Amino acid sequence: MSQPTLFVEVHVLQSLPPSNVNRDDSGTPKQAVYGGARRARVSSQAWKRATRTEYAKHMPETDRATRTKRIATLLAQRLARPVAEGGAGLAQEQADHLAAALLEPLGITKSAKKDDQSAYLLFFGKKQLDALVRLLDGRAAELAALSDDDLRNEVKKLPVVKTLSTGHPAEVALFGRMVADLPALNVDASVQVAHALSTHAVRTEFDYYTAVDDENTDDHGAGMIGTVEFNSSTLYRYAVLGVHQLRDNLTDAAETRKTAVRFVDAFARSMPTGHQNSFAHRTLPHLVLLTVRADQPVNLVSAYEEPITGVTGLASESVVRLADELKAVGETWGDKPLRTLATYTAQGDKITEVFGSSLPFPALLDTVDDLVGKWLAAGESAFAETAEAGA
Repeated sequence: MSQPTLFVEVHVLQSLPPSNVNRDDSGTPKQAVYGGARRARVSSQAWKRATRTEYAKHMPETDRATRTKRIATLLAQRLARPVAEGGAGLAQEQADHLAAALLEPLGITKSAKKDDQSAYLLFFGKKQLDALVRLLDGRAAELAALSDDDLRNEVKKLPVVKTLSTGHPAEVALFGRMVADLPALNVDASVQVAHALSTHAVRTEFDYYTAVDDENTDDHGAGMIGTVEFNSSTLYRYAVLGVHQLRDNLTDAAETRKTAVRFVDAFARSMPTGHQNSFAHRTLPHLVLLTVRADQPVNLVSAYEEPITGVTGLASESVVRLADELKAVGETWGDKPLRTLATYTAQGDKITEVFGSSLPFPALLDTVDDLVGKWLAAGESAFAETAEAGA
């Protein structure tokens, strides 16, 4: 029998002013052709990073994750801390030696170009490093004094891989981890994020700028001349959270509930930071729509396969198109969400009919908290009954 599933989908419509939030290798804002028209695009990776950064703002430093090649350096720093501060009190040379030995079973340092770095970025929780220190059980100085072969044999007795495979922080539980050389360290992501696309065709423009040399009083010309490419767009953003996978990754119902709410909040408020000082492009969405499903996720980007060509603005028509698409998918496929929740500023009977009345965003988050809590407590069938009743 298959395990019950719950998907919380987040659909966002958001307008960006002239900006270049995510550029390619030539400095051009990323683009994609969709529906035969060239669209503005912000990559999935860029918005995942922005979401993770936004999420981490509200987390205690000790509960955060990091993605780095410098795991050996971070572990050595902990081993060198005084015992009273959670470290092992080792001299730096001993700490470096022991850290390298502890990480050797992971196989991530074998092909590294630098001794203090792993071969690739590793995503892990800071608490997991503290757990590695605790594995030593006060024997750090004793182990650090051993020869390389003896130390290697002693480390084999410690559950190093298991320690990094459990107790994941929320960020790793959300976005997952892939380690090709050691599948035991892999974590299936509970979140999928689509590339954001403009609901309309876009054209790249150029900002010609000059900079004045403040100390040059003899020459009235520019001290520097250049161009920056940009566009403006109304973006459709989509992400889906598998609550069932998040629960499996975290193994704690209360933490799963909190993390689900924080993810929705962080995704809605996040913004990639490319050229932010030049364009000050940070905005808030016109619409945050949540659809809750128990069968499979449904990306509604097909609402914009035919690009919008509004003459009095693009946002309001984008909202209407999304309402039409959600209704059409439900009627055509018999695939209506268990619940639909939305925060929006648009007006119109059709929008209210499909999305329901607009909720203040804090109230929307409270409802997500309640829905996820009920699913975790009651299971799929009982949840479906209460969800469809709007409980």
